[in-house]
Amino acid sequence: MHAAEHMVSVETAEPSTLDLEQLLRRESPLLLAYFVRRVDPIEDASDLLSQTMVVAWRRRSSIPVDETQARMWLFGVAHKTLATHRRGVQRQAALGTKLREQLLVKGHGAGLSGHPYRPDLDQRTDALLAALARLKPADRELVTLVHWDGFTLAECSALLDQRPATTRSRYSRARARLRALLLTG
Repeated sequence: MHAAEHMVSVETAEPSTLDLEQLLRRESPLLLAYFVRRVDPIEDASDLLSQTMVVAWRRRSSIPVDETQARMWLFGVAHKTLATHRRGVQRQAALGTKLREQLLVKGHGAGLSGHPYRPDLDQRTDALLAALARLKPADRELVTLVHWDGFTLAECSALLDQRPATTRSRYSRARARLRALLLTG
């Protein structure tokens, strides 16, 4: 016996847009519940439902004609969408771990003295990070581009799509604010 002899034949036909819409309207609440029970954070569930709908639209010629089989097909798409999402989450977590390890080993951007950031060894770095956190996000970005990433003010101007005079004045104000924060603690 060949594997092909065990396969179940499923009749498919190009469904109308209306048929697909009806299927999705009927099954969407159940698909959303399926995702909510399986993802954390649950806010990802609506994104997964949307992705499932996009795949269903693209593969609408594969949707079985039979209502029960169409439902099973749609949940199969949802299952594969969820599996892809989980693999992505795992890859992202692994990449984050690898990046953190590389930064700690090489000390890139961690401490001003070039050594790996070690809170137990470098109170000045703690104070600097706390002061940076209190700056406006745009000011913090400018200061770190200059001091940690090694860009000139002219390069920052181009990078941030600003006039050079604007970048210089923002940098001057950000540096003064950072200095004041460091002096007052």
